Amino acid sequence: MDNNNNKNHTGKVLLIYTGGTIGMGRNTLTKALEPLNFNHLISNMPEFKYLSVGIDVYQFEEPIDSSDMNPRLWAHLVRTISTKYDEYDGFVILHGTDTMAYTASALSFMLENLTKPVILTGSQLPIGQMRTDGKENLVTSIELASAQNKEGNALIPEVCIYFSGRLLRGNRSTKQNADGFNAFDSFNYPHLCEAGVKFTFAKHHMLKPDYSKTMIPHFDMNPNVMVFSLFPGIQANIFGHVLDAPELKGVVMRSFGSGNAPQQPWLMRLLKDASERGVTIVNISQCGAGFVEMSRYDNGYQLKDTGVISGHDSTVEAAVTKLMYLHGQYDDTEQIRELMCKSLAGEISI
Repeated sequence: MDNNNNKNHTGKVLLIYTGGTIGMGRNTLTKALEPLNFNHLISNMPEFKYLSVGIDVYQFEEPIDSSDMNPRLWAHLVRTISTKYDEYDGFVILHGTDTMAYTASALSFMLENLTKPVILTGSQLPIGQMRTDGKENLVTSIELASAQNKEGNALIPEVCIYFSGRLLRGNRSTKQNADGFNAFDSFNYPHLCEAGVKFTFAKHHMLKPDYSKTMIPHFDMNPNVMVFSLFPGIQANIFGHVLDAPELKGVVMRSFGSGNAPQQPWLMRLLKDASERGVTIVNISQCGAGFVEMSRYDNGYQLKDTGVISGHDSTVEAAVTKLMYLHGQYDDTEQIRELMCKSLAGEISI
């Protein structure tokens, strides 16, 4: 597989429709939203005639609500992209907004040595409605997915989310608004591009891959992980039952502020026992923005002695999919913990 875009420029983008609001239509009888045939939908979009790039469409046999997204479907997306990798300059994935940041994060780890754009987008209103945000999101995503630099390589060689004029690193993104058109933001990382009258790229913030390397797809994810938020009044017996699950491989623990936890002996004991049993426990902040520094306060420092590792400035979505990915690839807990503390795809600031 040759990933050098100078030799491999095709002038085409593959549009992958998984489901989501963007491809919904309203049933005339029930008034409920239901999936439409996306090929038919885009054939009636005059905007497509003005794009200077060829577009092919791949559609999931059964479009899904993004709430039903899962590791098996992530593997299906990876297989689709890897199979078609040399045929297209970039890929646009149409996806429901609810779990879009999880999918973007998962793909950033599963597509190792990615040298082409994989841009996820969608909409808050169906594309057939008059006030839809879907047309601009879709057309701009296709333009960005086909963009190349002076050397003829992909301008955006990473997994991104494009929404409402913002291009964001996928594994730094979080859904921030259930109703507004500005549904996503990356609180701990700058936007990669602002799309106004012109594109304003922040090229120095983009990943810089080795274009001579082959893209390596990964398909195995271990879903035996969980996310747990600390809160005042947390009970030992309930938390203990969670950590005692024999299948448990990893925990994303959402702590207070810069990585603090209650100074309760039972909590420290449970965390230490789980860590010694081989469970990877990653500490991230409940705050949308900020960095976990467990040595800043005593309530955080005590966690280091239990084997809990810092998630730095990771999002929940990136931390949980990274745990799934690493536990799907490796059996050595120490190796997994070491890699959790490294930036594999620009997901944390080190």
